[in-house]
Parts: sequence; structure tokens; C-alpha cells
Amino acid sequence: MLAEVPFLSTTAPSRPASPEDIAHLKSLIREVPDWPKPGILFYDITTLLKNGPALARLVDIFTDRFRRERIDLVAGIEARGFIFAPAVAYRLGTGFVPIRKPKKLPAESVSVRYALEYGSDELAAHRDAIQSGQRVLIVDDLAATGGTAAATAELVQKLGGEVAAMAFAIELEFLHPRAKLGGHEVFSVLQY
Repeated sequence: MLAEVPFLSTTAPSRPASPEDIAHLKSLIREVPDWPKPGILFYDITTLLKNGPALARLVDIFTDRFRRERIDLVAGIEARGFIFAPAVAYRLGTGFVPIRKPKKLPAESVSVRYALEYGSDELAAHRDAIQSGQRVLIVDDLAATGGTAAATAELVQKLGGEVAAMAFAIELEFLHPRAKLGGHEVFSVLQY
């Protein structure tokens, strides 16, 4: 049996994000031209992730934005949303819900299909992951076209949850992801 440990407050505020913070975080994003195909400029977050203080600052910025709101759960979208969402959940003192690709969850799950540029895909969560009325913060690394985040919002609602907001490390504004996000509140740390 595990010993009960006192709850540690993880919601201590940090300083607001400054223009210098944003510029520094952007300077750590590697831009990879023509990947995964010609004409695409890929924003690679791995160069930011390996910098401990920068990663901590990014998580602090996410947390500071939502610490005064009622958030019951943080949902992270596979795969890179899994990097940020558990850290944000920890700092907010909430649980974490993994949103997975098909056939990766061991218990009964619920799924939604969504359109991609070429074809379709599917996302799933355990049927008991979200209770009716719980407010869920959806977290991912990137908002490009908004399709995956919109499908995640649909999944949260299908499970009876309420989408409190969506938070992204990077938003590609030129692709207009907010147009697909159905009026949900959207917060992004870095915009391109």
C-alpha cells in the first residue's frame, strides 16, 4: 500500500510571459524547410524541448493562462501533446487524459473520425476518461489546420465533457486553424 503524501501546491504563479520570453522561445524552434514534403516549412520543437529552462517556461506560460479557471482535466493529443499536457495537468493539480490513435487503448473506448487533407483519421479515449460536465483543457504542440483539435473537442463532448479551452505551443496563423475550432477559446504561446 502506498503511503499517503500531502498534496503539494503546484499552482504557484510565475511571472507573465514577456515579449523577450516569446522571442527567446521562438529562437529555440528549428525551422526545417521542405519537410515532410517540398514547400513545407516545419517548425521543430525538439530543439526547444532539450532546453530545460525553456521547456519549464513554456509549461509555466500554459499554466499561468489557465490557473484561475476551473479545469478538471487536461487532455493531450497523441503524440506531441503528451509532452506538454501531463506537465500542465500536474501544475494545475488535475488529471491527464490521453487522446490516442485507434487501437492503442486497452479498455473500452469511444472514437471520432475526422477528415485530413488527403483521407481521414481517428482519435479515441477511454469511455470512462471524462465524466459528464467535467471541464477539459485540450493541449497540443501545434495548431495547423485545426482538424485534429476539432476532432478532439468533438470526442470530449461525446464523452459528456465541456471544452474549457484549447492550448497550443505553436499556432500557424496563416493556415487559419481557429476557423475549424467552432468558437472554442484558443490560446497559443508562439504564432507564425
